[in-house]
Amino acid sequence: MNPEILIQIVRMPMPFGKYKGRLICDLPVSYLEWFNRKGFPKGKLGMLLQTMYEIKLNGLDDLLGPIKEMVRSDAKKRNYDG
Repeated sequence: MNPEILIQIVRMPMPFGKYKGRLICDLPVSYLEWFNRKGFPKGKLGMLLQTMYEIKLNGLDDLLGPIKEMVRSDAKKRNYDG
């Protein structure tokens, strides 16, 4: 798996719907299950949502912990540096 995909999952907010603005990594599994039943959107968003669904389905949420920390650390560093 491309690590950049995991970084995008941790950084990208949901652009529409009930959970608009919530990070894809923080979407509830029930919402991802709904997409799985109804069909994931086309393109990059659909691929990210489907990847997050597979992560949650397989109990791999802990995989994102270090990536979340890295993203937070990078954001703090950018804010500190100005």
